[in-house]
Amino acid sequence: MSRAVDHAPTAQPTTPAAPTRRAAPRRGTHAGWAGWWEALHAEWTKLRTLPGVIWLLLAIAALTIAVSAAASAAVTCPTADCNQDPAKVSLTGIELGQAVVAILAVLVVSGEYSTGMIRVTFAAMPRRTEVLAAKATLVSGLTLVAGSIAVLGSVLIARLVMPGHGFTEAHGYPLLSLTDAPVLRAAAGSVLYLALIGLLSLGIATLVRDAAAAIGTVLGLLYLSPIFAGVITDPTWHNRVERYSPMNAGLAIQATRNLAALPIGPWEGLGVLAAWAAAALLASGVLLRLRDA
Repeated sequence: MSRAVDHAPTAQPTTPAAPTRRAAPRRGTHAGWAGWWEALHAEWTKLRTLPGVIWLLLAIAALTIAVSAAASAAVTCPTADCNQDPAKVSLTGIELGQAVVAILAVLVVSGEYSTGMIRVTFAAMPRRTEVLAAKATLVSGLTLVAGSIAVLGSVLIARLVMPGHGFTEAHGYPLLSLTDAPVLRAAAGSVLYLALIGLLSLGIATLVRDAAAAIGTVLGLLYLSPIFAGVITDPTWHNRVERYSPMNAGLAIQATRNLAALPIGPWEGLGVLAAWAAAALLASGVLLRLRDA
């Protein structure tokens, strides 16, 4: 008696499945914004933990207000049309506050270069221009906040002090008010001036990398030009220094009287400073891509 034997089915040889090709990720708009926010968040984390940042921001406001208040209290107008510009006098402290802005902007960059942390930053975020743009955004944003406080405080103190020194309507000087278009332009322009000084300093610091050299370069560029303008006797070159040096041209934004006598108009002067800042940032961005960290 025969017994049926079940045979297991013979396994058929299988061919390996062709590997599926994954589409390479593309850096689209959303990825670009994500990378930008990551760079901004990383720079903000580093900036708020950098020693002295809060004190520098407070110093911008405090020194600007203190010097402006002293200038407002020192100037007098005993007669009508005493050839003074109250708005410009009330914002005198900007000339000192800009030095603190420059120091703050330089430290944002030079601190990483001095410790070697800039290599870690670029390893984590290879798109170096994004890092520079994030630093520029934070420096200008913080400077705008501190500068707004400084300018508002300066104008308010001048509004209270200057009428007691002869700046009255009887002498042709109405009370300082931000509702007055020229005064508002001088005040808002001074805040923008400080932000542009921060961007100019950031660009120079990225080019130079060394803190002391960068601060010296920025302060020399700002404060030596008025000295040069004072010693130049040739009218043509004197006018050129006044028109194209960053501090002289930029501070024209504060003028509210006798605008026709200025070497350069208020907004044109601020545009010159903006061109200086843009050139410094552009040059630093190019060198960041070309040279080693």
